Amino acid sequence: MSSIESVLTETRVFEPSAEFRKNATVPGMEAYRALCQRAQADYTGFWAELARCNIGWHTPFTQVLDESNAPLYRWFYDGELNVSWNCLDRHLPDKGDKTALIFEADDGSVTRITYRQLHARVCRFANTLKSLGVAKGDRVVIYLPMSIEAVVAMQACARIGAIHSVVFGGFSAKSLHERITDVGAKLVVTADGQCRGGKTMPLKPAVDEALTQGGCESVEKVVVYKRTGGEVQWSTRDVWWHDAEAGQDASCEPVWVNAEHPLFVLYTSGSTGKPKGVQHSSAGYLLGTMVSMQWVFDYKDNDIFWCTADVGWITGHSYVAYGPLALGATEVIFEGVPTYPDAGRFWQMIERHKVSIFYTAPTAIRSLIKLGGDLPDQYDLSSLRLLGTVGEPINPEAWMWYYEKVGRSRCPIVDTWWQTETGAHMIAPLPGAVATKPGSCTLPLPGILADVVHEDGTPVNGTEGGLLVIKKPWPSMLRTIWGNPERFKRGYYPDTLPGYYLAGDSAHKDEDGYFWILGRIDDVLNVSGHRLGTMEIESALVANPLVAEAAVVGKPHEIKGESIVAYVVLKGPRPEGEEARRIAAQLRDWVGKEIGPIAKPDEIRFGENLPKTRSGKIMRRLLRSLAKGEEITSDVSTLDNPAILEQLRTTIS
Repeated sequence: MSSIESVLTETRVFEPSAEFRKNATVPGMEAYRALCQRAQADYTGFWAELARCNIGWHTPFTQVLDESNAPLYRWFYDGELNVSWNCLDRHLPDKGDKTALIFEADDGSVTRITYRQLHARVCRFANTLKSLGVAKGDRVVIYLPMSIEAVVAMQACARIGAIHSVVFGGFSAKSLHERITDVGAKLVVTADGQCRGGKTMPLKPAVDEALTQGGCESVEKVVVYKRTGGEVQWSTRDVWWHDAEAGQDASCEPVWVNAEHPLFVLYTSGSTGKPKGVQHSSAGYLLGTMVSMQWVFDYKDNDIFWCTADVGWITGHSYVAYGPLALGATEVIFEGVPTYPDAGRFWQMIERHKVSIFYTAPTAIRSLIKLGGDLPDQYDLSSLRLLGTVGEPINPEAWMWYYEKVGRSRCPIVDTWWQTETGAHMIAPLPGAVATKPGSCTLPLPGILADVVHEDGTPVNGTEGGLLVIKKPWPSMLRTIWGNPERFKRGYYPDTLPGYYLAGDSAHKDEDGYFWILGRIDDVLNVSGHRLGTMEIESALVANPLVAEAAVVGKPHEIKGESIVAYVVLKGPRPEGEEARRIAAQLRDWVGKEIGPIAKPDEIRFGENLPKTRSGKIMRRLLRSLAKGEEITSDVSTLDNPAILEQLRTTIS
């Protein structure tokens, strides 16, 4: 494979402040390197010590890593634990009256719940599930709005050893049906509807529609949480949450499970064909979330932690439902959207709840820049001490806005690279140790052996781009694809690589060893013999003062191999006619000056927004289809803004 060229130059560096370093969990590069050296000297011993120190075990493990059936690895596999006990019961003696969850509803109303109250609610719902026939190993599909109830349902499943599969509340009946049938769910937990952006939207009708299609015979009951009070169709399998829970005991003994017992199956989004159920273990996954909370978020007992992700995605599992609760944290949960009732909602909530650690997606940041770049100035954000980003690489200019406007140039930013499959952060700055560079996820966590290689596994030269791999198994990694171990091996451990985990991303390392993500392997462009990562062209476009957001794809070109198509959202209104042609020419010249003529977009298309799922992910697959002029036949019901597709068909040549 010819290497991928890196064309973006970023020279700004931000060192941790002396004050932050002094109080950090990992205080300085010397401490970071010492952890890395310990992991290198005794890899299994390093992880075993962390597992013993962090997890409460019912039966201590004696075996650490079993590689006998690689790549189907097992960690701590003769130990027993319960994840819900680790998140709740262990905190009751010292933190029972500490606030666990601060739930802010779409309408602004706030509910606070302590660890003792959350424990009682989880136990009651765990007993409810048992009364409905759910037992250890059974699968429960959770299709709920972002709510306390969603966390309760997940924790209740973990408490009785049931395996949950959360489906994002924006997914269609078709997507829901595929996941119910693939996982073989015994029970579905849903709500009558959900509230987002001042509107109520039904949820249960999608469940009804999914269950009328073939293959859902395994589902025996549907538990319905009354959220909106909207009318719902009812059948004999349906039961209201409050009715089923009435009279249930507020104590429930945890079911102790093997360390490798599946905690959940989560289906990856945006793929074509059969959905891919990523299966995570109990102990290794929990350890990854706990260690990363301490190292990357530098969590302290008095922090107010807010991860804006929905539980339908891995970020909402690791850094809402499990990681924060396992450390006894107080966290904010938000039902609504960042732009309702106005674009100051996030900043108002940070001020109101005194949030100290704030973790959100680059897409949300770019949207908020477009809607009110100076809005953060109107709020008291002095409680913040750490900012984070997740979901995709953050463009350097968006990083700088986040740093200066939200963090007031004093809060470190942790730009985290990880995946549904990795379970927890893999590459991210430890904020008291690692100097940050806008747009770089910086260095691997201690015990994570990441590298950039060619297709045959040989390291790339110097700062060339290549495939991002992880060279050794780690505890929080996916164990398999649900029901399809061959697909797991083929997709993540291909024969062409020497036992390395293939992330599916391209990357390069700079002269300091910092990692820069160039995009998905599928998004690498071949332009006149040059292999370019889309991320760097997008970053160059976003660096222009006129641009709020950009996405770049390739389409076939008979001379150059591929031509570059850029979809651009301006900070002002969407331009048309002569104005659009003028701005397009200006942006082409800008990219030429920023990174070279080879990267100039051949086409620019302007939209009021980009096609995104309701979680904020840009649907690049749809953009590629639009660029090629293909008819879009795939399901677009998961898009937050399907009408935007028509705008993006218009080319400004």
